[in-house]
Order: sequence, then C-alpha cells, then structure tokens
Amino acid sequence: MQVELFSVLVGAVVVAAVARWRGWPAPLLVTAVALAASLLPFVPDLEIDGELLLSLTLPPLLYSAALDASFVSFRRSMPHVRRLGVGLVAVTALIVGLVAWLIMPEITFAGALLLGAIVGPPDAVSAAAIGRKLGLPRRVMTVISGESLINDATSLTLVRVFAAIVAGATVTVWQGLGEFALAVVVGVAVGVVAGVVLHALRMRFDDPVVTGTAGLLLPFGVYAGAEHLHGSGVLAVVAMGLFVGSQAPRTSYTQRQQEKPIWRSVDFLLESFVFAYIGLQLPTVLDAVFQNDGVRTILLAFAVLAAVLVVRPLFVFGSYQWGRAWERLRVVRWKKAVEAFQRDPASRRARLVRLAKRKHAGDDAVAVKRAMSERLHEPRLSWQERTVISWAGMRGVVTLAMAAALPDLTEQSMPDGHVEVLVAVAFIVTVGTLLLQGLTLPALIRGLGVSSDDDAAADRRAIARVRAESKKAGIEFLRTRQTAWEETHGPEGAELLKAFSRRLLRVERDTERGDRDAVRGDGDAARAAQEASRRQALKRDVADEIAELTRGWLTVRREVLIEQCRLGNVSEEVMRDLFDAMDAEELALDSRGAIRPE
Repeated sequence: MQVELFSVLVGAVVVAAVARWRGWPAPLLVTAVALAASLLPFVPDLEIDGELLLSLTLPPLLYSAALDASFVSFRRSMPHVRRLGVGLVAVTALIVGLVAWLIMPEITFAGALLLGAIVGPPDAVSAAAIGRKLGLPRRVMTVISGESLINDATSLTLVRVFAAIVAGATVTVWQGLGEFALAVVVGVAVGVVAGVVLHALRMRFDDPVVTGTAGLLLPFGVYAGAEHLHGSGVLAVVAMGLFVGSQAPRTSYTQRQQEKPIWRSVDFLLESFVFAYIGLQLPTVLDAVFQNDGVRTILLAFAVLAAVLVVRPLFVFGSYQWGRAWERLRVVRWKKAVEAFQRDPASRRARLVRLAKRKHAGDDAVAVKRAMSERLHEPRLSWQERTVISWAGMRGVVTLAMAAALPDLTEQSMPDGHVEVLVAVAFIVTVGTLLLQGLTLPALIRGLGVSSDDDAAADRRAIARVRAESKKAGIEFLRTRQTAWEETHGPEGAELLKAFSRRLLRVERDTERGDRDAVRGDGDAARAAQEASRRQALKRDVADEIAELTRGWLTVRREVLIEQCRLGNVSEEVMRDLFDAMDAEELALDSRGAIRPE
C-alpha cells in the first residue's frame, strides 16, 4: 500500500508539473490521466478510508486558502458567500434528493437527501486555478473562493444528519438546525482561539522554523478538536486561517517569506494527489454499476448531474435578485433612521445611527460613509460575472471523500448495493462536472469578456495614493532623526544622511557625486582622495545605523500601508503585493549585512 500511494503521488506531481509548464489546468489533466491509467490492468485499486482522506487533505487545503483570502473582501462579499455556501448547498440537497428518490425510491428519501448533501458542495480548486490564469475580477474570485470555504461545513453537517436518519435515528428539523448552529458557533470559536494563540506565538518568537511548523500542525489539531466538540472542523480551520492571514502583515518578514512557498508546495502536493485519486476510482465505480441495476444507476447519475448543473445558475441569478430586494429595504430603513436621528437622537427609530456612530467613533467622515455603504450595499456582479459563477461548480475531494465514508457514516445500515450506488453517482457527478464545466469554463470566460482590467486600473490609482502617503511619512521619519544624527556624526554624517534620504526617496542623484566633482589639480586631487577615504570610513562606521534607518523607513511604509488598507483606500490583495516587495528589500538589506566585512 505504501508503494502504491507513493507511486500515485509521484505520478500525480509529474503530470501536474507538466500541466503548469504548458499552462494547462492541472486538476483537469491529472484527473484525465488518472482516469486513463485506471483502465490499465497493472494499475492496482487504491482504497483509502473516506474519513482519513478528509482529515488529511481538507484541513491544510482549507487553511492555505483562508490564509490567502482577503478578510476585508470576504466580509464585504459575505451576502453572496452566505447564500451560495449555505443556501445553495441546502437547495441542491433537496432538489437532488427529490430527483434521486423519484428515479430510485428503494434508496429511501433520507438516502436520496444524503446523496444530495454529498454532491452539494463545489470545490473551488479547479475554478480558482482557471480564474487566476485567465484573470477573473477580484470580486468574482472572492465569491468563488469564499463559497468553497464554508459550503463544506454546510454539506458535512447535512450529511451527518441524513446519515443518522438512514442509520435509524429520529432527527427533527429543529434538531438538525440546532446541530448546524452548534457546529457553527463551536467551530468558529475554536478557530478564533487557535488563531489568536498562533498569532501570539508568531509575534513572540521570531523563528520561522518553529512558527512555520506550528502552522503546519495546528490545522489538523483544530479540525479534530472542533469535530470532537461537535463543532465544524471546516469552519474552525477557516476561522483560524482568516485570522492569522489578516494579522500576517504585523509579523516579521522572515515568517511571511518562509510561509508562502511552504503552503504553495503543500497545496500542489495535496491537490495533485486528490485529483489523481478521483480518477483512479473508475474501476471501483464500474464494478458497483455492473453489480447493481446498471441502467438505472447510470440514469440516476446523469439525472443528478443535470440537476446539479441546472440548479446552480437558477439559484445564483435568483438569489442575487433576492439580495438586491433586501438591499433596497435596508437602504430605506437606514434613511428613516437618519431622519429620526435628526429629529430626536435618543429615539428608538434612530438606534441604527447611534450604533453606527459608536462603532465608527474616531474614524473620519469618509471612512464612516464607506463603511456604511459596504454594510448597506452588496458588491455588484454583472450578468456575465454571475454566469461565470454559475458555471464554476466543479465537485472535488469533499464529495468523493464523503461518499467513500458512507459505510461508516450510515453504520452499515443501508441495504446491500445502495451504498455502492450512491458512491458511483457521486463519482460520476464529480468527474462529469470536472470535465464538462472545467473544460468549457475558460471559453465561457473569454467569450463573455470577463476580466480584471478594472481591478488593475483601480490598483494603479490606489498604489499611487499609497506611495504619496508613504513618501510623506518617510520624509517625516527622516526629519525626526536628522538632529540626533548631526549631533552624533557631525557635518559629514549629516551629508551622508541627506544622500541616504535622497536615495530612499528615489531622487536621481549619486551619493558619491561630491567625490567625482573634486577640484582639478594635484594638491586638490590629493585632498579629494583623502576626503573620499574619510567618507568611506564614516560609511563603514555608521553602516549598522544606516541599516536600522532603512528598517525604520520600511516599518513606516508598512504602517502607512496597513492604515490605508484599514481605511479602504487600498485592497488587501494590493497591500500584500506591496508587502512582498518591501519584504524583498529587507531581505536584501539583511543579506548585505551578513556578508559585509568587518
């Protein structure tokens, strides 16, 4: 078994590497190659316990995705994310359950709903890979990625409820809602506490090896701990990742620089293996189909696939209009609260305005207006963008892993053959969406002309504003240190500080200009050489102080960037890109210091 797993892992990585080299969607190519390989007689069946597969792959993949997610964008798009991540999964489970029950009533209505919950959650890995490659707008990527962060929790909760019913337990609607509420509250609480602990560790110990190792281990522990407390392990890992990711700008640059390549490698390894495993399940599925009512099983699979493909766009467009209607009601309610506040600030109708003023106390008027606009208005999505979101519903590892865990989840209580039927249907739906939607999504994006050009233009304007603010703060920082520097190092040190300041502010002057402008003549040349020698000696003496000034300059720029992001003047994604550039500057600074001769 170990040799087989290692062989699959190596083969999947090789295929995925070729896909990345050629610019192809790696998940689709890995799945297709694994499907073809599964038909070869010498390729063994690979069977992994579903619960084990979920526990080993889901926590790191979710945590990595949450680390990269923008908390501000996630919160702003929460209405879309909540409807798709919770509402769409529940509606899909109900519609698919009805379709499955009508076609094959012997699986029982609870079993049919169980199948609907299994195929309910899309996996954003393929869609996100395609979206990044083709440059989808940030708001679309946020909705797709945000949905995938919470829909697994909804699906897993529904699966447990319906599996308990199939196993013979009596579960009422209120009990199901109570279990879901408990899963949400406990999961988020466990995740936030773990995130606070990990962030405190990262702030206290500037050792990227120790903190990076803790970051690798904690997602597994948080997932298992939340599940043990009857909470959602998925939401726990997501909450921890969102918190740690949002606080990452306040940690040291060494931690940020070491963390990114580690998690990218983990994602690449796990995603390659998962999609290879999906493809290799073909022989098992074919056996299940042929051993049972093959015709009806295939009919059921394609009916469920059609239902999954149809329900999503109907829900996406319908729920968007529903959200717009509620938005208009919120705006009317806010206007009435403002009018009531102007008449009597202490009245009950003015409560919304009082709460807003209390929450945003200390912020300027522009920040308050922007915050209230974000609270009242949902992010706009064009019909082209909604169409792309509607077609980005590929299923993946969660669907297959839950299907593989069905015998344990139902306590072996389903009649012989029914579990195999559900597994076969889940597999066909997963592969069908991966190939059908995954292969056509790029053409759809290009055909509809959905691109991130507007994001790029807005980012350029935001970067220009941030650079202007950063320059002001940097000049003020250098001025505060000029007097002390002159007292310590004299006129020559002051001149050196000015040259250093000009370089930081990107003024096109050479700090050695005074040496090159030495007065002609033998005596003057000798004095100029002596002066240059003194300058070089002074530079060596104050090299450490210059390095500290540079770090202070970088710290000031980072603080300005964090503040501008908090005020909403620059997106979190742009902030992270600019942080990467500043981290590279500090790394170069430390590298020069490490190799500087004594």
